Amino acid sequence: MTDTNARETLIDLLHGVERFNTEVFPKNRELFASLADQQSPGTLFIACADSRVNPSLITQTKPGELFVLRNIGNIVPAYGEMLGGVSSAIEYAVLALKVSHIIVCGHSDCGAMKALLDPDPSKLAKMPTVASWLRNAEAARAVLEVSDAGPASVRSLAEQNVLLQISHLRTHPAVAAGLARNTLTLQGWFYDIPSGEVVILDEASRHFVSVHDAIETLRAATAASRAQTQSA
Repeated sequence: MTDTNARETLIDLLHGVERFNTEVFPKNRELFASLADQQSPGTLFIACADSRVNPSLITQTKPGELFVLRNIGNIVPAYGEMLGGVSSAIEYAVLALKVSHIIVCGHSDCGAMKALLDPDPSKLAKMPTVASWLRNAEAARAVLEVSDAGPASVRSLAEQNVLLQISHLRTHPAVAAGLARNTLTLQGWFYDIPSGEVVILDEASRHFVSVHDAIETLRAATAASRAQTQSA
């Protein structure tokens, strides 16, 4: 990128800030006033840092509704492996913000999954931190290598990675305690960029289902829970 293009990109961002200040903020003044001194998001959303993935756009949520954690490959190191930004954000979300849900969202054409599926030693040698970080997803590739689901692809690896990171989440003390108390749920998603489709992980079958089917399953579970409460 030339200096001119770089400056034009920055100018575009600043114009966006101007539009936010003059158009978007005034229309949502009450919302931002309510968020001035507190936040109470219901969900921790763990997504890839990929610029094409916009959690609030995908979920159609407003400021204050999602606590978003983003990194390369939507990775959650097992507790104790790499204590730092990811583990502290999870701990804070569960214990301080008391979120009810944690979602791990993978996506199509993920650069991290490409590097994991077909690593280029010459490129990774220049990015030692990235190479180290991706080791937290290597078990997903190992699963694909012994599965009979056909040739491994970036999508299949991304899906297995979501499953792996969900299992890593369970090793975090705050998450384990929340699950034991039934105050916390975990869910895996996969977002297909070109189609806009989101599919949801069914942990029982370890397959992904449509959003519609996931909604119907949750509605049925809610109805059953209410019926049990009323009969008690």
